Amino acid sequence: MPSAPYQPYPSTPDPEYNQPVALSQPLRGASMGQAIQRFFKKYAVFTGRASRSEFWYWYLAGMIVSVVLSALDRVSIVFVIIALVWAVAIIVPELALSVRRLHDTGRSGWWLFLGLIPLVGAIILIVWWATAPRPQGDAYNV
Repeated sequence: MPSAPYQPYPSTPDPEYNQPVALSQPLRGASMGQAIQRFFKKYAVFTGRASRSEFWYWYLAGMIVSVVLSALDRVSIVFVIIALVWAVAIIVPELALSVRRLHDTGRSGWWLFLGLIPLVGAIILIVWWATAPRPQGDAYNV
């Protein structure tokens, strides 16, 4: 019997039941707003998987906030404090999101330590974060 092509999970909510994708599953085709919501809802969740859209939309939004705060910190010391609070507040969820994205590519979250190797480690991680999901990532579903 021929097998169907691999489809790891639904990319959109099931229209028949109108149920959203569970937080324990990656949301394929997430909008920027959905990615930001899921980022904060899964603040310190290092298990499970994260889709490429969840990952990259959050990094775009986070980068925009960081650039704006960087520009404003020249205006007042208040913005320096706000930028510092922002940076500290997003450390844990960014690590968690990065680990979940690695899980989606079928890799252990421990590979995140590769980022400690200057330049080469960061390039490897960026390539892995950009790769398509793999069936081996199912092992990381909760």
